[in-house]
Amino acid sequence: MGFFYFQHLVTLFFALATLQHVRGNTELRALMELKSTLDPTNKFLNSWTSNGDPCSGTFEGVNCNEHRKVANISLQGKGLSGKVSPAVAELKCLSGLYLHYNSLSGEIPKELANLTELSDLYLNVNNLSGSIPPEIGGMASLQVLDLCCNQLTGPIPKEMGSLKRLTVLALQYNRLTYQIPASLGNLGMLRRLDLASNQLSGPIPPSVSNAPQLLLLDIRNNSLSGMVPSALQRLKGGFQFAKNKDLCGVGFQTLRACTPFDTMNINQVEPQGPITNSTTPRTIPAASANFHTPCNKTNCSHSSKFPRIAIVAGVITATVMLIGTGFLIIFFIRRKKQKIGNTSESSVGRLSTDQAKELHRGGASPLVILEYSNGWDPFGDCRNGIGIFEDSLNNFRFNLEEIESATQCFSEVNLLGKSSFSSVYKGILRDGSLVAVRSINITSCKSEEDEFVKGLNLLTSLRHENLVRLRGFCCSRGRGECFLIYDFAPKGNLSKYLDIENGSNHVLDWSTRVSIINGIAKGIEYLHSSEANRPATIHRRISVEKVLLDQQFNPMIADSGLPKLLADDIVLSALKISAAMGYLAPEYVTTGHFTEKSDIYAFGVIVLQILSGKQMLSNLMRVAAASCIYEGFIDTNLKGNFSESEAAKLAKLALACTQELPENRPTMGAAIQELNRSDPCS
Repeated sequence: MGFFYFQHLVTLFFALATLQHVRGNTELRALMELKSTLDPTNKFLNSWTSNGDPCSGTFEGVNCNEHRKVANISLQGKGLSGKVSPAVAELKCLSGLYLHYNSLSGEIPKELANLTELSDLYLNVNNLSGSIPPEIGGMASLQVLDLCCNQLTGPIPKEMGSLKRLTVLALQYNRLTYQIPASLGNLGMLRRLDLASNQLSGPIPPSVSNAPQLLLLDIRNNSLSGMVPSALQRLKGGFQFAKNKDLCGVGFQTLRACTPFDTMNINQVEPQGPITNSTTPRTIPAASANFHTPCNKTNCSHSSKFPRIAIVAGVITATVMLIGTGFLIIFFIRRKKQKIGNTSESSVGRLSTDQAKELHRGGASPLVILEYSNGWDPFGDCRNGIGIFEDSLNNFRFNLEEIESATQCFSEVNLLGKSSFSSVYKGILRDGSLVAVRSINITSCKSEEDEFVKGLNLLTSLRHENLVRLRGFCCSRGRGECFLIYDFAPKGNLSKYLDIENGSNHVLDWSTRVSIINGIAKGIEYLHSSEANRPATIHRRISVEKVLLDQQFNPMIADSGLPKLLADDIVLSALKISAAMGYLAPEYVTTGHFTEKSDIYAFGVIVLQILSGKQMLSNLMRVAAASCIYEGFIDTNLKGNFSESEAAKLAKLALACTQELPENRPTMGAAIQELNRSDPCS
């Protein structure tokens, strides 16, 4: 009997062990399938192996809980170019999925809804397409959902109103359509709702304005209409609504007052999804939508029917009169513009239908771009003294002939570099000076005249020995390009002097490295300070590629103020590179905003790169820097020729600048004071 009991226990033990092993294999199989879709070329996830242990610490970006279950996958900025596999849903204990700042494509798998423990879902800054799965509304533990900066289409699912723990919902910079669902007002914990730069229409639901914890509502760059709920006044600067021309309201600065026509249309109802029958009108007249009767069609008294008919008829009559008047006004305005265009506009200034479509894909409405192209002078072939530019800007204008002559008609021989939105050419001006000419397509520039001019004013106001000097600009309507002319940096950018093999003549000596660090700090301090003729400026994208060197290896920061000229989607796409290289401050992931402390974080990364001679930094380097173990973070190409006291001081400063919390980082003024001290490592 005792033997039988013992044998039963042994059998049960092995059964439990086998079950545990099978469950472990289930997660391993899920991870391997996830790897095959996220990284189809096997370039970045080599550490994920089919015979490995996900909880051993060898699987890059994978962390497990105390029960040896996968609880966290952190693969942000890894260069992944595949898709998100539904197999991720097999990781039942997953609480955090961080796949942002990659190049993932395809649709968001609806199977994610099976991750009932998931609290953080970051899929932002990828190339995901398709609609948002309504099944996500069943993820009861979700607290942060960031899907911004993708290619998502369709409506915002009303099911999202069931995410009771959600604090951040970021959907900006997609192609979402239809109305903002009123169900989002049910999110009692929601603090940040970002819907900017989509194609949303209809009114702002009053329920959303009454969300009790809401601190930020960003609806900029949509097609929203109607009266803004007065409850949103409590958000003050946290309510951002620019570029929704059909919005109106009372008590909001820069928001126009409502007219009777706005009030009449405020209760119009639009469907929450696509209309399957193309003959069905998209909107229901406000008059019919406003009647709520306690009876059906077979049980209504004539006394209530006649007033309704009278009111509907009155509304329809007024609407027809308003529309008729509007058509007449538009007709005469267009006739007037046609006359002007026929007498003064050359064919080179017009955009074809294909060009208009291409501009629309760039993010702005084709109508806005057409007005932008034909209505103001920056694309008027760079003639001096013409257009709306201030006198100060006219002093910086080049003409197209000068630019073409300097670059030998933009010869490929003079091409220095190319990015997704611009090309840079080496040029020689007629006075013999060397310049770098950056060519930017009109589709990558801000579409608003005043914003573009403000950006040019800022660029021309920046004057410091550690910033690349802007010589001038030229905007050509015929070529559809803007050109920025800068001083040429003969020694190239700082990245050229990192990751150097032993014996190369590109190795920077110690004193040059210290001088470069000091110069970069001074340049950033200048940007962060304000003067009478310019505001304080945040660079946003400081990196070793943006630090150019003159003949004496003095550093000059490039592209200062450039984001003020570029369209928002271009600026955001450029951030992927910064994130992948480790320059992006951690708080940007949750706040979506840049501050001076963001630049200081990037400065700290650059200091460590200069000290180590490496572009890619590791945690071991940081540990060595914190412990003053010089062989662990000082470039071996220096062969010991460096000052230990200076190295300790610079390492200490770099670590302070890259603190996770921005409030723990020094200001650039304090950093420069630290650079001038000679404290040894303590």
